[in-house]
Amino acid sequence: MIWAVILAAGESRRMGTQKLLLPYRETTVVEAIVRTALDSSVDGTIVVLGADKEKVRKTLQSYPVSFAVNKDFRHGMLSSIQAGFESLPGEAGAVVVMLGDQPAVPSEVIDGLVSGYRENGRGIVIPVYGKRRGHPILIEAGYRSEILGLDPDVGLRQLIQSHPEDVLEVEVSSSAVLKDMDSPEDYAAFFGKKSR
Repeated sequence: MIWAVILAAGESRRMGTQKLLLPYRETTVVEAIVRTALDSSVDGTIVVLGADKEKVRKTLQSYPVSFAVNKDFRHGMLSSIQAGFESLPGEAGAVVVMLGDQPAVPSEVIDGLVSGYRENGRGIVIPVYGKRRGHPILIEAGYRSEILGLDPDVGLRQLIQSHPEDVLEVEVSSSAVLKDMDSPEDYAAFFGKKSR
């Protein structure tokens, strides 16, 4: 089984407000990402909560997802990845780690990562657009112990650099794998506007 782990624990300091709850199309940023996971070929979805956890949980209460809480969310993204891996069910074979601020990534990108993993057997699958690596990233569950022991100052990059022979790059047609939203300017760019 392949699970999606959505990182939804950040404080959104640069945005100045909780970016996951900002409007996005007919919904919110975090709901758009959850819908992408649910529309994809993954077998289950875990949302990692942290900052504003009750508001985010309430926003997602009608979706068929599980929740994990990252009590150390102030320690950065790796701590949320670790919380997600700790919450995986035993039958999980791989995880698609999805950023909570990439609402434009289509489900076809996730399906491409899953297909690449199943067809090639590599344990780390990364989307590439225009020769640049992006997110989300698929990671085999066998890396769980190593991920739980990673240095927070280096993050997931450490895992990728340690296992270049197990990395598969999958070309995708969506530039959304390179775009996240950290600031009001980033958010405005998702709608083709300049922020005020």
